[in-house]
Amino acid sequence: MVRADAQRNRAKVLETAIEAFAAEGLAVPVHEIARRAGVGTGTVSRHFPTKESLFQAIVSARVERLVSEARALATDRAPADAFFAFFAVMAAEGALDRGLADALVGAGFDIDAAADATGYDLNGHFDRLLRAAQEAGAVRPDVDFADVKALLAGCLARERDAADPAARERLVAVVRAGLHPPGGPGEGGSATTTTGAENR
Repeated sequence: MVRADAQRNRAKVLETAIEAFAAEGLAVPVHEIARRAGVGTGTVSRHFPTKESLFQAIVSARVERLVSEARALATDRAPADAFFAFFAVMAAEGALDRGLADALVGAGFDIDAAADATGYDLNGHFDRLLRAAQEAGAVRPDVDFADVKALLAGCLARERDAADPAARERLVAVVRAGLHPPGGPGEGGSATTTTGAENR
């Protein structure tokens, strides 16, 4: 049985890491997380042998929540609205959490492997939303999921550097307009990009 003080230390390390990664991204070293948590690096290593395992523990809950959001959108909204709303969710989540943004764009952490380990296929759900929107004629057919991830990465990079708080919403609107099939509006839903993620 894990001792109560060990459980407290693990919780303290996890809470500190969540705050550090969210504010500063994945570049924060483990020894700095240990210092901020008031424990030794050996304590961190006992609970999380690698930095990847530490972020795995953090990302699991986020991936589960994002997959639940994707499922709900697929059920409750028209295909175009579901896809663009989820794109906006991902952009908003990345803006709130630099560590997640780093992971989403493949900088220093394999979020695909982390998602697979949780049993929640985040990219698979996102890709299905894309294909449903394409089948509905709302997204140009020559776009693939790699294109969508590149566009998301661009939105996250701009958000990180921009002083304008409306930069993300503006870029998501530009992405939405650019993904419409040539020669048609391809709306299939409202143009609203505001998400609950922005209020969390």
